[in-house]
Amino acid sequence: MRLKITYLFLFLLFITSCTTEDSDSNNGDENNGINENLNRQTVGSSANDLLSATIFDKMIVEIVYVEGLEPTEETVTNFVSFLENRTYKPNGITIEKRAIPSPGNTSYSIQEIADIEIAERQYYNTNNTIAVWALFIDGESENNANGNVVLGSAYWNTSFVIFEETIQDYSNSTFEPNRTLLETTVITHEFGHIFGLTNLGTEMVTNHEDTEHPKHCNNEDCLMFWATESSQGVDNMLNMTSAPELDSQCIADLQANGGK
Repeated sequence: MRLKITYLFLFLLFITSCTTEDSDSNNGDENNGINENLNRQTVGSSANDLLSATIFDKMIVEIVYVEGLEPTEETVTNFVSFLENRTYKPNGITIEKRAIPSPGNTSYSIQEIADIEIAERQYYNTNNTIAVWALFIDGESENNANGNVVLGSAYWNTSFVIFEETIQDYSNSTFEPNRTLLETTVITHEFGHIFGLTNLGTEMVTNHEDTEHPKHCNNEDCLMFWATESSQGVDNMLNMTSAPELDSQCIADLQANGGK
């Protein structure tokens, strides 16, 4: 989104900051003994593999960003802490970060995002390491419409996109939240979906899915609440010093599926 949004207008907007979608693309192949299709499955289907050490005792996260749109170092630190607090990876979590030129679009469909991943992704699952792809893109989501603004989307089992240019348009100015806070919130929320929350591959210990907003928690204080980054959420972030956290119900779900 190129234009700045004023504080008063934020109250009139409903900002859909996450969508959970599956790309139709599934044309990966097996190269050098690596089956790329294993990283192109349904969102939430690899939750146990990500959470536990049963098969994978190490995780590598490939952070790829369009030049000039690198997430802050504090955001990356917060993200790693979130993963360490919820997963069992005794051999550690590694971050591999690099820049790519802009693809040149002003907006992107999930299929276009998936195509960028297919062309650029370097790390896939190996014997004991599960790989995650995180793309920080310029432009905006093609799903933005009528005041609905998408800030991020989990679209495959180990893949998510952050619309970083949009996040920067909504942060670090008067009456807007701190950029690191907004980045951290969106990244951890999207990874919550990759963890299978809520009722998206990780079974619920108790029923806490919001029936009006499926795949989200019904606790308004939880990271996985549907309005975490809505206009109300953006407003609340002005007085927050850290991103929202998972509530006890979501944590119980993850623990029951092999996580901490």
